[in-house]
Amino acid sequence: MALTLYLHPLASFCHKALIALYENNIPFTPQIVDLGDPGSAAPLLEQWPVGKIPVLFDAAASRSVPETSIIIEYLQQHYPGPVRLLPDDPEAQLQARLWDRFFDLYVSVPMQKIVIDRIKPDGAKDPGGVAEARATLVTAYGMIERQLAQGPWAIGADFTIADCAALPALFFATVVEPPAPGHENLSGYFERLLLRPSVARTLGEAKPWLSMFPYHHAMPARFLA
Repeated sequence: MALTLYLHPLASFCHKALIALYENNIPFTPQIVDLGDPGSAAPLLEQWPVGKIPVLFDAAASRSVPETSIIIEYLQQHYPGPVRLLPDDPEAQLQARLWDRFFDLYVSVPMQKIVIDRIKPDGAKDPGGVAEARATLVTAYGMIERQLAQGPWAIGADFTIADCAALPALFFATVVEPPAPGHENLSGYFERLLLRPSVARTLGEAKPWLSMFPYHHAMPARFLA
């Protein structure tokens, strides 16, 4: 296969890229990376010395493509399928990019702050930073609730890059900071995402690894069974 995706099955940003690949049934070879193992990490670092996953390598073009949003746009340009994750309409495209970045920056990033702080040793923890991250999630949930009043998906009628970003962000964030009661649009959206075949496949592949998640004890039983 021309495409190789360097990933880890528990990483939320890797889930975002996987959902995009599965939406359009794009063939690729997954390459699991253990960043704590120099031997495992070496091929990734050759492609992207920053060492962040996922990274897509396209052997046909001898090209490495980092960063989830760029990966998804690259796939649409060079390996297009029936699902247009970046809409053709310019205004819809702006909205898709906006909410893609929103879920990454204001849901995934604060979620990761909370998770990483949990595994830090005593004396290195950052309670103030965690409190700020939780406050960011609360604000984000309210904004998502209002945004979802306009349609079944993040920007309306069509499934886009924004929804690829939303699922992994919400999947983990709602465990570490559950939304307050009254977020019916958000809860309904999350359930619709779970029914998407690309999402079900991604989470199914992640299931054997979920016990490694530092908050797995708080994860709903339906995801661990």
